[in-house]
Amino acid sequence: MTNPKPTMMKALYFKTIGKPLDVLCLEDVAIPIPGTGQLRVRVHACALNPADWAVCEGFLPVPPPKGIGFDVAGTVDALGEGVTSFNVGDLVFGVPDYIGQPTGGAAEYAILKVFLPIPEGLDITEAAALPMAVETAARSIDLLPLTAGQTLMVNGGGTMTGFAAVQIALLRGANVIASAGETFADRLRDLGAEVTPYGEGMVERVRELADGAPDFALHAAQVKGSLPDLVKIVDGDPKRVFSFADRDEAGIGVRTAWKEQRSGGPRYDVLGHYAQLAAEGRFSIPIARTFALEDWREAAESSMSKKAHGKLVLLPGTSNAGNV
Repeated sequence: MTNPKPTMMKALYFKTIGKPLDVLCLEDVAIPIPGTGQLRVRVHACALNPADWAVCEGFLPVPPPKGIGFDVAGTVDALGEGVTSFNVGDLVFGVPDYIGQPTGGAAEYAILKVFLPIPEGLDITEAAALPMAVETAARSIDLLPLTAGQTLMVNGGGTMTGFAAVQIALLRGANVIASAGETFADRLRDLGAEVTPYGEGMVERVRELADGAPDFALHAAQVKGSLPDLVKIVDGDPKRVFSFADRDEAGIGVRTAWKEQRSGGPRYDVLGHYAQLAAEGRFSIPIARTFALEDWREAAESSMSKKAHGKLVLLPGTSNAGNV
């Protein structure tokens, strides 16, 4: 006699727009059903991102209820119509259907709209840390557009998307100068980047390292007020600066992800490539700590403090958590 499949699951979501810690709740909800071209996974790991907290405050163009969690890895549990290249039991990572579903990746089960096999040799938790950082970094670098032999300044090399951008640029044959704190400075140098601290004199330090003006600057730091300095770094041309961390509310003319979010669409096509590099030890997104789903509040507070020093990952279905 077989046990019946569960119909309910734990999910972290919000019913009203507001501050994340005020509106998020962990409750029992119905397990979602995959639509055409989708699949459902039993979630092993869901990485958190600054975008999760923006969603709680109304970033998405659809009303709640909505879940959080844009980065997922797990085991295929059910296939939607038209999905023929995967089987129940396969290990996959990808991006949830965060528009069409009331729950996201921070749940025991999730519907994925983008999914790829986890390459042999890549840990499933490490796979969950890849999608948003890789997609955002690759899309930003393409929009600049950076080519081999050019020099890119990454402001915020210690952020996870900035860390991904440094690696992607180096792998494409570019020279990279990154601003970063002490936590990741040595790791960035080991990758092949020049590193300088934040703060007063950064413009002069970067230009000295570049022996002039870098070709482009990429703003990844979650700190406002840096854009004027980045424009100075690239010889006063705001079109050579791209930001996905600051909307340029002052209107100085830099390019931003908000202005160009539809240019070319998301770069989900590169996820498999960088996952394979990660499996070979040639690419990584650092994970600072893992949390049980029940400990989501502690994880959220750590993420919003901007002192996590790496990805924070929820592990639904386990009580194990701790430093990685």
